[in-house]
Amino acid sequence: MSDETPICSAKGCRADAVWVLAWNNPKIHAPERRKTWLACDEHREHLAQFLGVRGFLKDVVRFEEWRAAEGSQGAAEGS
Repeated sequence: MSDETPICSAKGCRADAVWVLAWNNPKIHAPERRKTWLACDEHREHLAQFLGVRGFLKDVVRFEEWRAAEGSQGAAEGS
């Protein structure tokens, strides 16, 4: 992962991302697949509602936790 600070996925927002919204469209993605949107504190609820209404939202996690989990999975896979 890059050292650049990730930004919110909300249209026009340039704020630092604080949240990861993991989602999946069951019509086109395998059940275990997770796509992600990033969100700042201001847009987290709006983006979560957008995905939730469509039945796509699977999880909302703080960005630091997501990054740590991805790092530990990569280490386990490399073993």
